[in-house]
Amino acid sequence: MLYIVATPIGNLEDITLRAVRILGEVELVLAEDTRKTGMLLKRLSIKKELISFYEHNEVKKIPSIIEKLREGKDIAIVSSAGTPTISDPGYKLIKTCREEGIPITSLPGPSSIINCLALSSISHDKFVFLGYMPRKKSAQKKLLEKTKPWGINLVFFESPYRILKSLELIKKSLGEVRLIIAREMTKKFEEVLEMEVSEAISYFSKKEPKGEFVMVIDNREPNPKKK
Repeated sequence: MLYIVATPIGNLEDITLRAVRILGEVELVLAEDTRKTGMLLKRLSIKKELISFYEHNEVKKIPSIIEKLREGKDIAIVSSAGTPTISDPGYKLIKTCREEGIPITSLPGPSSIINCLALSSISHDKFVFLGYMPRKKSAQKKLLEKTKPWGINLVFFESPYRILKSLELIKKSLGEVRLIIAREMTKKFEEVLEMEVSEAISYFSKKEPKGEFVMVIDNREPNPKKK
């Protein structure tokens, strides 16, 4: 069995009882970051073989993992934080397991996307998750213009190095939208901002962005562009 195990996005107390049990029972753990997963397992008093499994070695390692699963071994896959395969490695392994008839189950738990939406006062009964903002400005612009008519909230991941430029492009493409920007969720220095895009631009022009961000854009109604 392959177990997809969600782990805390920050506060280690957010691990589920089932996740603790499964991590203790499986024969090995596939980890996006062995250092971070090692720290988590140490906190849980679990000693387990860890195999590095991340974006750049995923394809290479799948055959040997499939072979171990065929031999009857139970394996867990975890990401650095949150639910695996969501903008993280694992999808190709899941696909191969499905094709090979290998049983899979998922242990639900923390998700930075859902956590950010839960903290928002913006109605979020309908939303679309679009992963990381495209790196190229032209691709960002094309995506934002494509999604504007949808009339539902947009959820993105963004890095501290690009967030200011992304906010400026959001204003240009979508107008004076309201948004939620969250980082360090569940941690000591959790920061959740809910403001107009112009306010966010001003805020990050004065304060250096730190950490990875989850951003929710209120895209429910057309917003006039403001220069």
